[in-house]
Amino acid sequence: MEKLTARKASAALKAHASAEKAVLLSGFFKTGKGEYGEGDRFLGVMVPEIRKAARHYHILALDELGKLLASPYNEERLMALIILGARYKKGDGGEKEAIFRLYIKNLSNVNNWNLVDLSAPYISGPHLADGGRELLYKLAHSKNLWERRVAIISTSHFIRNGEFDDTLKITDILINDKHDLIHKACGWMLREVGKRDEAALDRFLKERSKTMPRTMLRYAIERMEEGKRKKYLAR
Repeated sequence: MEKLTARKASAALKAHASAEKAVLLSGFFKTGKGEYGEGDRFLGVMVPEIRKAARHYHILALDELGKLLASPYNEERLMALIILGARYKKGDGGEKEAIFRLYIKNLSNVNNWNLVDLSAPYISGPHLADGGRELLYKLAHSKNLWERRVAIISTSHFIRNGEFDDTLKITDILINDKHDLIHKACGWMLREVGKRDEAALDRFLKERSKTMPRTMLRYAIERMEEGKRKKYLAR
C-alpha cells in the first residue's frame, strides 16, 4: 500500500496550482501589507480540488497533518483542517482528544477566515460542547483576530444543538471589537440563533441594536421579515 505523507499531499495540491488563481485568491483573502491576511500565500487551488485531495489523504498520520498545518500555503493548511474535521467526527475518544490538541497547538496557523470557518465548527466546537468552555472565553479576549473568530465560530456547534447562551455571551464580549471580520462573524452566529429562536434573538438585540456595529446588526437580522428589519435599522 502507498505510504501517504505530507510531502505527497502537498505535491497533489501543487499539481493543480494556478499562478493566475493564486493572484486572485491573494487579493480576495487580503494578503497585502497591513491587511488581515498579510503574509498568507496561495497556490491557486480551488476548494473542490482541495476537498478531493483531502478524501485521498484522509488517513494521513497526525504528525504528517501537523506538517501540512505548518505550510506557508493556505490551501495545504486548509486541506489538513478539512481532514482533521472529518476525522474528528468519526473518531473515538482518544483520536478526538489528539486532534483537538493538534488543532490548539497549531492555532497560530489557523490564520485566515476560511481556515477558521472550516475548522472551528467541527473541532473546537464539538470538543468543548461536553466539557469546560472556558477556552472559548479566553480566546474571545485574545489580541489575535483569528483566535477571537475561533471563539465565536466554534459556538455554531452549540447553536445546532439548540444552545445559545455561549454565542450570546461571547458576542457581548466582542460587541465593541474593532474588526469587521468579527462584526460579520458575530452577526452570522446571531442570525443562526434567530433562525432557531427569533424571540431569543429579539431579547438580545433589544438593548444592543442601537449601539452594536451596523454590520453585525445587518447580518443578525438578515432573515427577519422586512418590516421588522427596518424597525431595527431605524433605531
